[in-house]
Amino acid sequence: MSQRKRQRTSRKCSGKSDLFDGLPDDLVISILSKLASSASSPPDFINILLTCKRLNHLAVHPLVLSKVCCKVFAVKARNWCDSVHRLLKQCVKAGNVEACYTLGMIQFYCLQNRRGGASLMAKAAIKSHAPALYSLAVIQFNGSGGSKNEKDLRAGVALCARASFLGHVDALRELGHCLQDGYGVRQHVAEGRRLLIHANARELASSLNELVQRKTQQQHHRRLNYHYYNFKTGSSCPLLSDFGCNVPPEVHPVNSFLKEWFKLEVVELAQGLRLCSHEGCGRPETRAHEFRRCSVCGMVNYCSRGCQALDWKLRHKVECTPIERMLEEGIGGGREREEVAEAEE
Repeated sequence: MSQRKRQRTSRKCSGKSDLFDGLPDDLVISILSKLASSASSPPDFINILLTCKRLNHLAVHPLVLSKVCCKVFAVKARNWCDSVHRLLKQCVKAGNVEACYTLGMIQFYCLQNRRGGASLMAKAAIKSHAPALYSLAVIQFNGSGGSKNEKDLRAGVALCARASFLGHVDALRELGHCLQDGYGVRQHVAEGRRLLIHANARELASSLNELVQRKTQQQHHRRLNYHYYNFKTGSSCPLLSDFGCNVPPEVHPVNSFLKEWFKLEVVELAQGLRLCSHEGCGRPETRAHEFRRCSVCGMVNYCSRGCQALDWKLRHKVECTPIERMLEEGIGGGREREEVAEAEE
C-alpha cells in the first residue's frame, strides 16, 4: 500500500510544473548578479554552478560575471587550475574590473607574463580601480619587469595620487612618504606628514568598522577575540601603524595568493630574487636587487615605502639589529666556542 501511495504522489508531483522553471531568465540573472557581488568565498559562487543546468547556464551570463566580487577570486594557490584560469578570463571578457586586476597580478608576477599582466592592470586602472593604480605605481617605482633605468618616479607618484584620491590607504601612505623624502616629487615635509596622518586615520576607521561587523555577527560571544589585532605583534588593542601602533592591514586576496604561490614554490624564484618582507604584500623581485633593503640590518627588503613603514611597526622594529652588532656578536660567539673547545680538550 505504501509503495502505491508513493507512486501516486510521484505521478502527481511530476505532472505539476516546476515553479523555478516558470521564472523568467531576467529575474534569475538579477538574483545571481546580487549573489555574485555579495559572495564571501569561492564556494558561494561555485555551488551555484553545480546546482542545476539552468543555473549553470545563467551563472556564466556576462551580466553575472561582471558583478563577481573579489572574494570569489580568493582561490588558494594550491587549488590553481585551468578551470579557475578560464573563469577569470570569462570575467575579464565580461568587463569585471576585479578579475582584470587579479588576473593581471597573477600573470605579471606568478606566470611571468609581464606585458599581459600589465595590460590587464592598466585596463582595471582606466576604470578607476584603486588597487590596480597602486600596483602600477609600485611597478613604475621599481621598474619591475625591466631594467633599473626603466624606473619612472613621476608616473609612480601620479598613479599613487590617483589611487589615494579614490581612498586607497597604502597609496596615500606611499604618497606621504614620497612627499616627505622628495622621491619623484618636490619635497614637502608638512604635506607628507599630513597625508600619513590621514592614512592612519582611515586605517583606524576601517579597522574599527571591521570590528563592529565582527561584533554584530558574533553577539553570542562575550569576549572579543583580541588575536584579531595581534598580527604576530603581541599587541592587544587597535592602534595606528605609523605612530607606534599596530592595526592589521586589510590584505587583498591576490596578495595572499602571491605569497602562497611562492611559499609553495609552484614556480621557483630565480637565484638572488626575494619576496617583499611585508606580511601582507607577496610581491617578488623581477630582477636582482630590485627592492630596497633595510639600511640598518640589511636582512629584509620591501617593494615600497608603504610596505616598509607598515612592517617596521608591525614586526621588524623588534627584530632589526645593526650589522655591526651582529658581527660583534658573531665574533664574540666564535671566541666563546673556541674557549669551550679548548677547555674540553
